[in-house]
Amino acid sequence: MIENVPYYVSTTFILTTFLTIGFFFYAIKKSVVKTNSAKIIVFLVGFWLIFTAVLGTGGFYLTTTGFPPRFALLPVPPLILIILIFIFSRDSFIEKLPLKTLTLLHIVRIPVEIVLFWLYKYGMIPQLMTFEGRNFDIIAGITAPIVFWFCFRKDEVNSKILIVWNIICLLLVTNIVTNAILSLPVSFQQFAFDQPNRGVLYFPYVWLPGIIVPIVFFTHFASLWQLFKKNITSK
Repeated sequence: MIENVPYYVSTTFILTTFLTIGFFFYAIKKSVVKTNSAKIIVFLVGFWLIFTAVLGTGGFYLTTTGFPPRFALLPVPPLILIILIFIFSRDSFIEKLPLKTLTLLHIVRIPVEIVLFWLYKYGMIPQLMTFEGRNFDIIAGITAPIVFWFCFRKDEVNSKILIVWNIICLLLVTNIVTNAILSLPVSFQQFAFDQPNRGVLYFPYVWLPGIIVPIVFFTHFASLWQLFKKNITSK
């Protein structure tokens, strides 16, 4: 952990990470827990959680020289897994996940943004990565329960609103991820040279690009896949 950052920041982030995984596993339990795809994914998420924690505590990701930087080893394997899920398990996994849980999961983005603000105050990330800068991702977390209530209060799901909301929130997280990557203290850094994005190179914050962000992306993609397919088949 980072020495000059209070323990309550790290504790909040650890709890947020487990809350994110909890939502994701609950969605699996409610729908596809007995499938082979679900068992493999649950195992891989658990393994990646522990593996990145071990590397993070050992300072593995702090080495920013070389190309590609070691940081790339955090989001790339989950991204590959997401692609493989969409290629091989669309029918058996993605299309059976509960939309309600996938929507509510995004409330975790509220504590994530609070932690990012704290990290900025302690000099570990730039201001542009917070809601005082270019990061508006907290809107997704605040609106998640509102959209949940409005879209699922009747027997029929309000697909149009859910599609628009998922696309907007997907753009919000893409925006902050892009700014975060370009603020890293690496060879292709473009922003925040006075206070770069160093926080995510330390444990437990390595779980943001390694665990939380991939799950957030996946839930948006899975939701949109379900919603678009439902609209196509209903015509």
